[in-house]
Amino acid sequence: MIYVLLDGVGDLPHPDLKGKTPLDSAVTPNLDRLAKNGTMGEVVSVGKDIAPESDIAVFNMLGYRFQHANYVGRGVIEAIGVGIDFKDGDLALRGNFATIDDNRVITDRRAGRRIEREDAVEISKEIQEKTEFTNPNASVVVAPTIGHRVTVRIRCKDEILSSDITNTDPAYTRVDGMGIAKAVSDFLKIEKCLPLNESPNARLTADLVNEFTEKSLVIMKQSMVNKKRKQNGKKLLNSIILRDAGNRYPHTKPINELYSMKFSCIVDMPVELGISEVLKMKAFKAGGLTDYEEKAKVAAQSMQTQNAIYVHLKGPDEFGHDGDAIGKMKNIEEIDKRFFGTLLDNIDSSKVAVVISADHSTPCINKGHSDDPVPLLVSGNFIKKDGTIRFTEAEAKKGIIGLIEGAEVVTTALNLIKSQM
Repeated sequence: MIYVLLDGVGDLPHPDLKGKTPLDSAVTPNLDRLAKNGTMGEVVSVGKDIAPESDIAVFNMLGYRFQHANYVGRGVIEAIGVGIDFKDGDLALRGNFATIDDNRVITDRRAGRRIEREDAVEISKEIQEKTEFTNPNASVVVAPTIGHRVTVRIRCKDEILSSDITNTDPAYTRVDGMGIAKAVSDFLKIEKCLPLNESPNARLTADLVNEFTEKSLVIMKQSMVNKKRKQNGKKLLNSIILRDAGNRYPHTKPINELYSMKFSCIVDMPVELGISEVLKMKAFKAGGLTDYEEKAKVAAQSMQTQNAIYVHLKGPDEFGHDGDAIGKMKNIEEIDKRFFGTLLDNIDSSKVAVVISADHSTPCINKGHSDDPVPLLVSGNFIKKDGTIRFTEAEAKKGIIGLIEGAEVVTTALNLIKSQM
């Protein structure tokens, strides 16, 4: 089984596409071929009325029914994914480099999104080295990852920091351990971190986060990185907005024990790398984010030694966040040609099933994640056909799989495969 998650591919009708979704508008001969050779359904990745972040959505789509209080938070998963020294009692947070104006109004939550690696590394090093907390036992690690993304770890010697704090990122709220996208306006400001209970540890932790925010703002304002960026007409890296706090290492059943299979992955982003580490899932190297042909070939070759491989393709989500429906449509067409075209050339559909879905929907009209169901396709010569002909939201509603939860996808696919073999 080759299990492909197209990040944020689900969408809603858009005026730029004459009232169609990007999936419906895209020319996708390879996805059409797969759809005609399989059966479809819809998936609510985490739960009804929940617009999930990618981390909790991927865990659920892999069969781990994490919700609310039993989840450690995205900050921890990303810290693990980038190899930060993290232990129970530390605080890990996911951050964005963002651009703010003189009134601290956020003008771009992602500081232009495509940030030069050297700029992100240099300013992160500067923040880490120059931040001095009033508490002499406190310290910080600032680790830039990809683009605008950054991971922050705060440690306070002899203290257990608390995850029971609010985000400073105004676009996301926190329900226990789970991050959820909020409906937001164009007028956003960095929020103050507040303790969610009256414990001394929660108050200490919120104070440290707020102190980090204030001191990093000063450091970034004075940084030569931003002086150069301003001269070159680039968006400034002059704030870090934080979310998804966590303070403990996750412990869960490895994925190969869960399914009694050899289950591996091809992933690029820190959050998916962290998930692979937590689930003890072998990760294959397959080029960069958009090396679609390489990823398809590695996935096909892995079937010689693995029972299943999960492949995460990032492209569509970014166009959804940017509100670019035409760009998202073109990206889907590119993935269809370069990834699925290459994959079909390198697998035997009489022996390998292809399962396709998404971690969540990212509608271009919302510019953020939503709770809309995403399509699910299970395709192979040995899969009973249900008459669906395209991998789209509308066709998914016609499929015989029906509407299922994310944690049921893998077992549903495996049962469909086994029932026809």
